[in-house]
Amino acid sequence: MTRTTPDPTAPHTTSAPATAPHTASVPATAAPATATHTASVPATAARTASAPVTPATTAPATTAPATTAPDSTPATTPTPSSTPAPTPTSEAERLRRWRLVLGGGGADGTGCELRGRDAAMDGALASLYGREKGNGGNGPGGRRSAGLGASAPGVARWLGDIRTYFPSSVVQVMQRDAIDRLGLSALLLEPEMLAAVEADVHLVGTLLSLNKVMPETTKETARAVVRKVVEQLEKKLAQRTRATLTGALDRSARISRPRHRDIDWDRTIRANLKNYLPEYRTVVPERLIGYGRAAQSVKKDVVLCIDQSGSMAASVVYASVFGAVLASMRALDTRLVVFDTAVVDLTDQLDDPVDVLFGTQLGGGTDINRALAYCQSRITRPTETVVVLISDLYEGGIRDEMLKRVAAMKASGVQFVTLLALSDEGAPAYDRDHAAALAALGAPAFACTPDLFPDVMAAAIEKRPLPIPDMAEQR
Repeated sequence: MTRTTPDPTAPHTTSAPATAPHTASVPATAAPATATHTASVPATAARTASAPVTPATTAPATTAPATTAPDSTPATTPTPSSTPAPTPTSEAERLRRWRLVLGGGGADGTGCELRGRDAAMDGALASLYGREKGNGGNGPGGRRSAGLGASAPGVARWLGDIRTYFPSSVVQVMQRDAIDRLGLSALLLEPEMLAAVEADVHLVGTLLSLNKVMPETTKETARAVVRKVVEQLEKKLAQRTRATLTGALDRSARISRPRHRDIDWDRTIRANLKNYLPEYRTVVPERLIGYGRAAQSVKKDVVLCIDQSGSMAASVVYASVFGAVLASMRALDTRLVVFDTAVVDLTDQLDDPVDVLFGTQLGGGTDINRALAYCQSRITRPTETVVVLISDLYEGGIRDEMLKRVAAMKASGVQFVTLLALSDEGAPAYDRDHAAALAALGAPAFACTPDLFPDVMAAAIEKRPLPIPDMAEQR
């Protein structure tokens, strides 16, 4: 077959000339290095303002045979492009978007004045992402100052504004930025302000860190916020976790007289290799091995050992929810232990993950060795036990003793899993030397998302290799 190469001299059938100028006519000074609050405008807005419009191309022309087409029929029939041409954006709209991205001032170069809803949106962004206070306020020149003021009513109004102008996912990001950039953690102690925030896992972590200084008048509101997030997480995670682990428990139970559909063929063949008949090239299965069904009795013991240092806030939230889900399964005996330099057993509160969360105390030092010593003392069936250590491995205790305890548990038959984080926040910071030492003991340490956790637990229960994600991708 002969490959046909397009003639480079042939004219292209395009909907716009190849020399069409870019539609984004933003002055060179419109995007200075000091541009403000760029995260607050949807990415599509910035892309639309800066990307050239690509002409829509058409398929090559097809020439019909001269004997089948009359003279009046055109020789070519253009085929419409499968992707419609982008809707052109007006110059005024582009300048408006750049003005919202850059935040005003003499350096924005747009000369665009915002009014009405746009001005209110710009004011909400300026309160958080505006310039430093020394540069002036929101005067006629458009110079800005960052700050929401020290009063809860002012912050509550700002929270109401951003919920009006932005979607929930953006509101959550702006709330976190307000707490980090402007030091608004103390205002979360006031009920009227707390009731106005958009609840998410990060906010729960902040509330837990303030738990000990929170006044009684605020605690009920805080518990309501935490419960809302916990219920959302349980609804999302519980069903899949129970289904995955129930299947793993069934497969981990072995019986000698299985039904045909429950036969474990791999184990059956291995157990009967001595009965191989060369003349028939077959194995006679004198002994059948099959999957059992998880009975109502306890089949596995699970110990969740959770580092409650400040950097592990999101992991503590997810681990508490998973702990409550595991505790609801009759075939699992679940224990939940949290630690810093002290060790607290919260197993008796697992029926309510909100109580578990308010039983934690985020912050402080870390003594992993002490926590593992406590967990080791509670193990009664090593070969039927899974220990999950959730920690960034920054050990403040005795390193060598910690490693010896892990080695001893592994040698006794315990399935030991180390999670550097249990969250959606990507690759965490962790002690790489300790992680490498644990990996050398056969207990690799890795970060785990909430969606992957059921699969990790299922593999540990079945004593299969763990589904370890690529840490390079997480970075």
